[in-house]
Amino acid sequence: MFLTECARDAMQGWRRWIPTEKKIDYLNYLMPVGFDVLDCGSFVSPKIVPQMKDTAEVLDNIDKSLSSTKISVIIAGIPGAEKALGHDAVDILGFPFSLSETFQYRNTNKSQEEAFLQIQEINTLTQKEKKSFTLYFSMAFGNPYGDPWDIKDCIFWAKRFYDIGIRNILLSDTSGVATPDQIKSLFDILPNRFSAVDFGAHLHTRYKDATPKITAAYQSGCRRFDSAILGMGGCPTAKEDMVGNMPTEKILSFMHAENLDIEKDLHHFDLAMEKAKDIFGL
Repeated sequence: MFLTECARDAMQGWRRWIPTEKKIDYLNYLMPVGFDVLDCGSFVSPKIVPQMKDTAEVLDNIDKSLSSTKISVIIAGIPGAEKALGHDAVDILGFPFSLSETFQYRNTNKSQEEAFLQIQEINTLTQKEKKSFTLYFSMAFGNPYGDPWDIKDCIFWAKRFYDIGIRNILLSDTSGVATPDQIKSLFDILPNRFSAVDFGAHLHTRYKDATPKITAAYQSGCRRFDSAILGMGGCPTAKEDMVGNMPTEKILSFMHAENLDIEKDLHHFDLAMEKAKDIFGL
């Protein structure tokens, strides 16, 4: 299984400022675990996400010699993409595109159509710089704003992005509303319609609900999962009460129960978990 550790997602909504040195230390504890990707920061407005205003300094101090883990950052527009592309440490740029128009404005201050046009340009920029691009389908399973949701909308947007060359899409349950049945439906349908696209799961969830959601995605063919140690974090622009990330330890437990090769350094994972408890005061 392809695993992304979402340290950025874990830290971004934390109300107490996490010193830059602590962020760097934590990320360098995560690197030797051997995750496929480490999501470590974002180039977005510091007024909206102040916790990530030191991303440039953090990137400059990640020790990429510790593993082959790829480094990912989030951007929400062309200026952020240009900043991200200016850092050699960055391997992957991610953009949150919402299936809820309300959340697209809340999260990126753009309409869906404006975001689509910028994504097309950003994808071209990343290709020129030989970087990878990942698209998040935020609110892919519904939303808390009353905006209409239909699986036909998921198919419509997946087709539009497929047509402009997007090949990595993470189906994101940004506010934790998805049921296992919804997860199963989306992963049964979209990968079969767009077989050239690598679809993954970025699921926010209550801790107790994690395993059924992992199971539903995995049984429908998903092999790419985003998570965060201890289920920390969430999206600060989603709604008033953030729902945490999929806990990494729940995914590892699922893999162990299913006799899947974990292929991660569990000793370093335990060390990173202790470091997370220190950072988040647990």
